[in-house]
Amino acid sequence: MNTDQAFDFLRQAGVTEDICIQTVRRWLRERKINYEGNGLRKSGYILEDTDQAFDMLMDAGVPEGMCTPLVRLWLREGKIQNVGNGKLVTETIPKEIATKRVGHTDQDKIIRQLKVKIKAQDEHIEGMEKLHQNSINTLIQQRNKLKIEIAHIDKEKNELQKETKKLLQENIDLRNELLKLKEELSRGSKREQEQTHTPPPPMQTNYRQKLGLSKTAGPKEVLAGYKKLLIKTHPDHGGNAAAFHYIKTDYDQFRSGFKGK
Repeated sequence: MNTDQAFDFLRQAGVTEDICIQTVRRWLRERKINYEGNGLRKSGYILEDTDQAFDMLMDAGVPEGMCTPLVRLWLREGKIQNVGNGKLVTETIPKEIATKRVGHTDQDKIIRQLKVKIKAQDEHIEGMEKLHQNSINTLIQQRNKLKIEIAHIDKEKNELQKETKKLLQENIDLRNELLKLKEELSRGSKREQEQTHTPPPPMQTNYRQKLGLSKTAGPKEVLAGYKKLLIKTHPDHGGNAAAFHYIKTDYDQFRSGFKGK
């Protein structure tokens, strides 16, 4: 029995942890148990006989009334190989059990195999729990990182919105100034047009020169000259219609202007 097995043996007997440690250290000094220095814990324990079990329990301070049911239990479970010859054993253990040697049966082998499988499953579960915890830690780190990035993006978004509003306001102000300048330019051009577009003075038609009269010829002489030309150019008298129309226009204009005077 090694130190780990002895500790388990005492714990199953209901001994407190402090007393277990003190007892294991004492048994180790008395060389009743072996020390496993390689760090590999051997699960389970098998005692030689019932006498050894009684002695160890009594030495650890376990009451005698508790020793008997524990020894009987461990004997049935195969943790004790043989039944001892002590008086205490013959009084407490039935003869049918005392005469029967308890060895390594197939059932014990199956139990040990099951324990090995359970231990392997426990290790697998422990590994899965560690992997699960690592995954949780990774997800938490990623979540915190995303929160920081989202906060940074929100800050940039707010700054862009402020800049956009500022640019829109500047654009509106520029458009208003442009419309104002266009309105002022339009008003100025209208004033210029009103100042520059004065009606030209009516052109003075030189009727006397057209008729070949002197500049001092009177209006009656001008009218008489037009009448002669109208008679000559009239289409009814074989004249040119276009020339008649041209002369008739000048005649009418001169006569209307003469009447106005």
